[in-house]
Amino acid sequence: MEQIANVGGCAHPIYLSGHTTVSDATTGEVLRHYDTADEPAGRLAIRCRNRRETRCRPCSRLHSGDTFHLVRAGLSGGKGTPDVVQGHPRLFVTLTAPSFGTVHRINEGGQQCQPRHRGSNCDHGRSVGCGLVHSEGDPLLGQPLCPACYDYTGHALWHAHVGPLWNRFCDRTRRLLATHAGIAQTKLRDHARLSFAKVAEYQRRAAVHLHAVIRLDGPAGPGSSPPGWATPVVLETIVRKAAGAVTVPVPYSWAFGERAARWGAQLDAHEIRSFGDCPVTDDRVAAYVAKYVGKSVSEAGGCDSRINSAAEIPYAATNPHVRALMGTCWRLGGLRELEELRLRAWTHTLGFRGHVLTKSRLYSTTYTALRADRAQYRFNPAEVEQGADVVTDSTWRYVGSGHTPGAAELAAGIALDREESCRLRREAEEDEKWATRSDKGRGCEGRQQLAHDA
Repeated sequence: MEQIANVGGCAHPIYLSGHTTVSDATTGEVLRHYDTADEPAGRLAIRCRNRRETRCRPCSRLHSGDTFHLVRAGLSGGKGTPDVVQGHPRLFVTLTAPSFGTVHRINEGGQQCQPRHRGSNCDHGRSVGCGLVHSEGDPLLGQPLCPACYDYTGHALWHAHVGPLWNRFCDRTRRLLATHAGIAQTKLRDHARLSFAKVAEYQRRAAVHLHAVIRLDGPAGPGSSPPGWATPVVLETIVRKAAGAVTVPVPYSWAFGERAARWGAQLDAHEIRSFGDCPVTDDRVAAYVAKYVGKSVSEAGGCDSRINSAAEIPYAATNPHVRALMGTCWRLGGLRELEELRLRAWTHTLGFRGHVLTKSRLYSTTYTALRADRAQYRFNPAEVEQGADVVTDSTWRYVGSGHTPGAAELAAGIALDREESCRLRREAEEDEKWATRSDKGRGCEGRQQLAHDA
């Protein structure tokens, strides 16, 4: 029970066996010693650190918290990032995939899904319209009106080129910034630097789109001020122009001819503000990005496990649209001219082979630094003298993973209790803030009474 509680109710912990000895380098005195021989079954449980909520909810929640602080530090400062970044031009940009075919969707105002004239059909005899008004949770959402008309080949190939497309988008943005400033492209780093953090999200139609935080700094990074011509309006104009112009050629194949990957027509760009009444603030953007880090292709109806053969695809626990995308990835992956895309290895992600979250080097802190700070916070320095010259001897080996059925029930209960405790703490903090705001202008006794009642 103590081990399961120490890992926060992790659903699939990793078990290690070994020891760690910290001794004084001068005298050889042992300052601290830990050995798993004294633990139950002679092993130590550690977190699996899986970011996906479908695999491990406690570790996913911890990873999302780290992501929140990582993104927020690049917007508000802290964690080694100067606070002056609050005054730099910052945008929250959403880049979408192009259309590969008409799909069922929800329209605002209770309008029909795809209103069309009566009697209009596609080349396959299917109606090109849908007069239904869909609601949340409808299994038709994201499904193509005519699967035969849907461009599954373009969908899979676009997923395989999202990474290069993003890199070219960043390069084009830097070139346009240099052109706007009237300087050579190679001299842009002497005037300004572009930093970003982006996260990938699967839409209902199983297509990836990117949410990106883009910041423009001075030549020395986040600690320096950007030039006077760098404003949020200029940055937004250049971002929109770069997104509309950049393309990535797809390797030619006799199966589909010449193609090119590009962004979709829908592009959102909003200025991020740290102060004032604005819907796009530092905390909201960081929370929005952190929410999608724990998501995966399963949110669009896909599966998290790898596909090892084409025979597994018809039996995948997903909808026909996703199974058709999986089959397309597997067939395209067998073409010799597309071997470098490794589509078969990434069939379960529908061809997308990028990390869920990436950032530029100077944007903010790193996951490694956040985990080191958390470990240092939990460490008891009383056992080791401050400033002592110590030697650490560690030996660890992997001995297993996962829970027994009984331990899995205990872990689920512990994780649920901790999640409920966090929810109650947040509600208590919100009530306290509300009580303080409501009693603004009153005396100290009145504020304490309102806080007590809340």
